[in-house]
Amino acid sequence: MSAIRLLVLCAVRQHGRAHGYQVRNDLEYWGAHEWSNAKPGSIYHALKQMAKQGVLLAHEVAPSTAGGPPRTEYELTDAGREEYLRLLREALTTYDQKMDVLSAGIGAIVDLPRAEVVELLKERVAGIEAWRAAVTEHYVPEDGPEQLGHIGEIMNLWVHSADSGAEWTRGLIKRIEGGAYTFAGEGEPFVGVLAEGEVNPYATGVPDDGDHH
Repeated sequence: MSAIRLLVLCAVRQHGRAHGYQVRNDLEYWGAHEWSNAKPGSIYHALKQMAKQGVLLAHEVAPSTAGGPPRTEYELTDAGREEYLRLLREALTTYDQKMDVLSAGIGAIVDLPRAEVVELLKERVAGIEAWRAAVTEHYVPEDGPEQLGHIGEIMNLWVHSADSGAEWTRGLIKRIEGGAYTFAGEGEPFVGVLAEGEVNPYATGVPDDGDHH
């Protein structure tokens, strides 16, 4: 699973309709260009690809008064909303997701109901625990990585990562069960995107021809 698809759908969904530069700006605002493959080229490619697949609906709107080609704005189709929620649930439950996919899922977590999120995260913990139980049949962390030579350090890394991942997930579950954040159906949704013309304090560049993609 690629984080870029989930990230782009999340940004477009929050706007309702958004053009490529808005999506790029939002992803930079979230810091996604630092922790994922959300680079300008991949963002515009994802938008065009998902429009071809029927996940997004592309609208050509009038060019700016300064001239230039028509700008394309995108919005989610019904299939796009289903795809977005499917990717979000997968990002939260699959215990061996890459960090960028999990990060994208956490960024969109409040688009699901609170109770469902808790269950999805518990499923994630169960997956981590099952994986740990399977690998430690042959590798016992308490005996130290040296038992397998330097190759033991690989298992040591993975077991430590699994343990820290499970601990972090349990902490998140506790915070959510304790009432943290506003989830779907609980009131005004969190707005994590920039309004048209709002300055992005984390921008890495200026608008380019991607603005019209």
